[in-house]
Amino acid sequence: MGLDNVAVHWPRTGRFYDPVAPADFVDFGDLADAPEVAAPTAALAGHIAKTGTVRATAYTELVDLLLGLDGVLYATEAAAEDEDPVIDPDGCAWIAGGLERFVDGHRQHGDLVTFDTVGAVLRAALADGRLAEQQLRWLDTRLDALRDESGAAPQWSFVRSELSVLAGFYRRCADRGFAVYADS
Repeated sequence: MGLDNVAVHWPRTGRFYDPVAPADFVDFGDLADAPEVAAPTAALAGHIAKTGTVRATAYTELVDLLLGLDGVLYATEAAAEDEDPVIDPDGCAWIAGGLERFVDGHRQHGDLVTFDTVGAVLRAALADGRLAEQQLRWLDTRLDALRDESGAAPQWSFVRSELSVLAGFYRRCADRGFAVYADS
């Protein structure tokens, strides 16, 4: 079983969160049906349009790396505080913003997002900041931790537009005041 991020109404009423109707994401289906859209992008957009959810398992390592925390899509911080694994609308905005900045920063590296291009984009983003040397060391530590015992990098292969759709899901939740329930 994997991790699903389910759009839910915020705040919770009663004992449970009410899922958001897929109709609130129906326009994602337009992208899924567009003729020149990459297959992974179309699949993600179509799934969001039909269910109001993201199958988040494939994105967890990447999102954690981009945002600098562990368990972001699992809502582990929220689970510790509230006992519910929920990303509130402000958290959705934060996730969307990080993904949007990454997608924009990756433009010069082309459409294929790999472990190496992620590292290049993050290095470029950190190089001009305050405490750049310290942040770059932190990044190298994070990147090394994702390698396997033999030093091989994760075999990530995303399409930039796919990550843009992922960001769009969290942006939609933030803009409409929805939360995201981490269902694993």
